[in-house]
Amino acid sequence: MAAPKPGRLSGRHRRPPEVRTTYREVAAIPEFRALWLGQGMSLLGDQLAQVALAVLVYSRTASPLATAAVYALTYLPPILGGPLLAGLADRYPRRRVMLWCDVLRALMLAVMALPSTPFPVLCALVFCVVLLGAPFSAARAALLPEVLDGDRYVVGSALQNVTNQAVQMLGFAAGGAAIAVLGPYRALALDCATFLGSALVIVAGVRHRPAPEREDGRPSMWRMTLSGARLVFGERRLRTLVLFAWLCGFYVIPEGIAAPYAAALADGRLPVPVITGLLMAAMPTGTVIGAFFFGRFVTPSGRLRGMGWLAMLTCAPLVLCVIRPPLEGVLALWVLSGVGGAYQLAANAAFVQCVPASGRAAAFGLVQSGLLAAQGAGILAGGAAAQRLGPEPVVTLAGVAGLCAAAVLTMLWTESRREIIAKVRAAAT
Repeated sequence: MAAPKPGRLSGRHRRPPEVRTTYREVAAIPEFRALWLGQGMSLLGDQLAQVALAVLVYSRTASPLATAAVYALTYLPPILGGPLLAGLADRYPRRRVMLWCDVLRALMLAVMALPSTPFPVLCALVFCVVLLGAPFSAARAALLPEVLDGDRYVVGSALQNVTNQAVQMLGFAAGGAAIAVLGPYRALALDCATFLGSALVIVAGVRHRPAPEREDGRPSMWRMTLSGARLVFGERRLRTLVLFAWLCGFYVIPEGIAAPYAAALADGRLPVPVITGLLMAAMPTGTVIGAFFFGRFVTPSGRLRGMGWLAMLTCAPLVLCVIRPPLEGVLALWVLSGVGGAYQLAANAAFVQCVPASGRAAAFGLVQSGLLAAQGAGILAGGAAAQRLGPEPVVTLAGVAGLCAAAVLTMLWTESRREIIAKVRAAAT
């Protein structure tokens, strides 16, 4: 048999290797650094402000109910106003939307930082500050794929995810100590300064882009919201990806009942508040680890192929809580569950591939609102069930239900992922 000619491949055709983007390459892009820094600054200020609000409201009212109600105001506005206001970033230039949101939130926080602000006004301002976060987040999410293309978008999202989780842990951990030194009003003033700093970073580092061109001109906000809903739920692949995102309603339940779970685990070695903090930090820690390695060492198409398996990993370890392991075992299981949460990076990247740029902000806003609603509903249902059954059985049931849902979504995704994987491979080679 003649030997193969030089330059030809013998056997099966070998596809060219995919090129993976590094974190250093993404961090070297000036516009991404501006978005990254601005988001980190405002998020750190927000974590500090949440603790400050809790201290401030309780000191004014001495009412746990009022304190919980004001904290709940931080979840309600994105669910109610997110789908409607997110469309602003498809109607107007996204950089401009981000700047206006930052400036308006800074002004509101300046008023909240005044000791003379009445309590009802304080509650109204909290609602409005959080409400303006919806168009800002939608504009930033829609702008990021224009700043980072292809695999850079996934790696940049992973870097932001790691930063967000780290900032959240740092903000909550250091918030109480900072407020003890500064006081709640100065902490709110510091949050005001972070929004102004974010606006300055955006002005200096993000270039102006015109508003996305739309075939239907400039429709009303209501029409844009309906158009975004039809876009997201009218196509099978997008529906599947959205349901992957909303799967968090199952694996967020352990965090929501961490306090009663800690009481059940307490054996005298550690105080219950310390155990609660460890439990609440376990999943974010796993997510940081998973996002780093998933973004750095897995190929672009490999992320899309492994997305379903990682989604199942978020829920499978929770099933093992049925054997009632000790604290160390529970922490290990919850960290492993958090590692699986890295699948959200691949789902996000696939979502960007399927959504046209002109409707991207409205689509992201709708998904984000549903995400918060799924988390809130999951925590509420988990708390009600734990009241009757105890925390360990509830975490186990959440794991079983989430694992079944993830398995169904994985089968649906396997049938419809081929075209997206082909696009990602083509861009990566």
